[in-house]
Amino acid sequence: MAKTEVILLKPVEHLGSESDQVNVAAGYARNYLIPEGLAIPVTAANKRRLDALAKRRDAREAYELQHAKDLEASFKSLKLYLNVRTGDEGKLFGAITNSQISDELKKQFDIDIERRKIDVKEPIKLMGDYHIPINLHADVHADLNVIVKSTNPNAKLPEPKKDQ
Repeated sequence: MAKTEVILLKPVEHLGSESDQVNVAAGYARNYLIPEGLAIPVTAANKRRLDALAKRRDAREAYELQHAKDLEASFKSLKLYLNVRTGDEGKLFGAITNSQISDELKKQFDIDIERRKIDVKEPIKLMGDYHIPINLHADVHADLNVIVKSTNPNAKLPEPKKDQ
């Protein structure tokens, strides 16, 4: 299979970041990367653009790191309340997933976090308080305090299970 070298103009998942020079299949470059504006072919003229791309990449990465640190600081005092339907025993009808947490963060606090960055180990199926780890950046991690409440006035907070 023919390979070709391209310079990435934007980050491409599982391939590289901005200003990276990568070796990809010719068809992938010709049919997807170049038409979508994600990459340019490696030529003498395009190699000169690498410095500008590298500076832009460094500035973007510094901004993203600072933004992640700011979010981490704000998450320490942030509490996300989720009102859900439950039975009388405090068990949810369904479960709370990382997508729902992401949607509620956007709705309640106008914080836009990808669902893949929210690390819900197991779907939440009971009322209560939860600390959900969030990967804001490769170097920045935070815990989000999620409080699950019931819309059912008769719901009781389930008792924690005792180890046997």
